[in-house]
Amino acid sequence: MSLATAVRIAPPAYAQVDEERHAVLRRQIHRLARRRKALILAHNYQLPEVQDVAHFVGDSLGLALEAQQDPRQTIVFCGVHFMAESAKILNQEKRVLLPSLAAGCSLSDSITAESLEEWKCRYPDHVVVTYINSSAEVKALSDICCTSANAVSVIRSLPDKKILFTPDRNLGRWVARQFPEKEIVIYDGCCPTHDVLRGADVASGRRGHPEAVVVAHPECREDVLELADEVCSTTGMVAAVERHPEAKTFIIATEWGLVHQLKKRFPDKEFIVADGCIGCRLHCPYMKMNDLDSIARSLQEDVFEIQVDPDIASRARLTLERMMAVPRDR
Repeated sequence: MSLATAVRIAPPAYAQVDEERHAVLRRQIHRLARRRKALILAHNYQLPEVQDVAHFVGDSLGLALEAQQDPRQTIVFCGVHFMAESAKILNQEKRVLLPSLAAGCSLSDSITAESLEEWKCRYPDHVVVTYINSSAEVKALSDICCTSANAVSVIRSLPDKKILFTPDRNLGRWVARQFPEKEIVIYDGCCPTHDVLRGADVASGRRGHPEAVVVAHPECREDVLELADEVCSTTGMVAAVERHPEAKTFIIATEWGLVHQLKKRFPDKEFIVADGCIGCRLHCPYMKMNDLDSIARSLQEDVFEIQVDPDIASRARLTLERMMAVPRDR
């Protein structure tokens, strides 16, 4: 099966939840976490049962910062590899475990340290802004990081007029449209989960629900964002729903895992996951590599520990700290 197909089709097992078995695993995980004094963090795109067993659910940076405030010295990060790396970079004295080594990221893998070095040589007078969805090595070669929530604020904070934005082309184009006075050169990477969605798919969904508010992630294509009422990060989508108290129905253009949190917070609202180009909800196979079994194993066997070279971690941490020092737009 190709990756393009994999991101569109969720395996049938996800629709068939063994509640009795999950209840046993949840008790086991809670018991192990207490014994190990471990903090379980889950990204918004994780399986619903993984989100429900976590101590905190949120976006990648928010979870890494949550770990800084928590006294527990072991972190089980239910997300993808670059997220666990960021948690380690910002919590160097703690053990960070990733339940599944198969939890990678196509977007992060789209740029390497070598390709960024080559790009920088081609544009020596440009400042490098790197999306947090990237490896520690790429962060270490950058000037500043950004998230989907603060990318606009980061670009605005820079006095420089010449910028290299990496690695997500859709997020980069969305940001660049807001700064016509700057020369923003955009790397050609993407998140295939979001990039598979087309404006025609969103328009079709809206015809079926003309009253719906469309909320889209900026990793989506330009034709999707043009149809959206709100463009924001996963965390921002919660606030977006709050900004439309009169609305009853929302079309959510991002990975389907987020809808679990939205339904929990807004049980009186209807949330429709935007369909991809073959009529299937947006699905990231890597985010779904972490399950209750792998979390239990991680706690039992102390696997899989994330390590980052100290020099790379130090330089990558600086790019994250520069980002966190940028005031948020009001």
